Amino acid sequence: MKLLSFIRPDGIATAGRLDDDRVVDLGRPLRTLLGDPIPEGTPRGADVFHLEEVTLQPVVPEPSKIIAAPVNYRDHQAEMNEAYHIDALGIFLKAPSSVLAHQGTIRLPYTDRRFDQEGELALVIGRPGRDITVADALKHVAGYTCLLDITMRGGEDRSTRKSFDTFTPVGPYLVTPDEVGPLESLTLRTWVGDELRQDADIKDLIWSVPRLIAYASSVMTLRTGDIITTGTPAGVGTITEVDRITVDIGHVGRLEATVSTQGAVPCPTKGAHRGPVPPKTVTPVRVTPATPKSL
Repeated sequence: MKLLSFIRPDGIATAGRLDDDRVVDLGRPLRTLLGDPIPEGTPRGADVFHLEEVTLQPVVPEPSKIIAAPVNYRDHQAEMNEAYHIDALGIFLKAPSSVLAHQGTIRLPYTDRRFDQEGELALVIGRPGRDITVADALKHVAGYTCLLDITMRGGEDRSTRKSFDTFTPVGPYLVTPDEVGPLESLTLRTWVGDELRQDADIKDLIWSVPRLIAYASSVMTLRTGDIITTGTPAGVGTITEVDRITVDIGHVGRLEATVSTQGAVPCPTKGAHRGPVPPKTVTPVRVTPATPKSL
């Protein structure tokens, strides 16, 4: 099942189920649906729209938190010359206000700083919990989605460099675990324009999805609608004005965003020459087909 948050033609924000190119309005925000059984058919009296009639929102428009995994692929650790990975770094938070819908515009705030794309697999919590075991972790997952963790390079705190408004495109929809299938079979690919930048298997995560959920829940209570993103593989690189970024994860979906520098100003902080040193060039790990068509 594919679920999405959207704005109806009459301006009402709600959530629905995607059936081919039809959106069945389920009449409630997505976060309030995740703990209940979701009907397969069309509920009596439910409105149904064509996908082109509605405006997509981020999968969860107002998550209580976004939990992110730093350095969770060894090839990304190598390209960033990082001494440590998630075993030592734990997790960090991104501002919930940074979420952006599919086909939205990432707005780079500064004229004199480097910004990179990081494609990732993300999950949304359906069943809240604290101190969740690894064995039980997947029982708390409502579904999976694509995410871009846009990053300003430098020495400022991670949560600052990754939390600007529009820096977390997420979507286009939430796919339930039964439809996604085994996570180990998924492949993540990220294009910037027609250039393949990232090509990785989810099985190569240092901390698996269950281990990441279990650890995060040992630090903080996980609530329905929380987003957990699993980290990015090698292939991060600079993004600039008018770039189109595409993240494609088999059985999960295809997320797209564009980039703008409109309104950008000089950066007021002085961290540009500090922090991890990102790669100057990007070389895809594997040869794969050209950039996929837009949704």
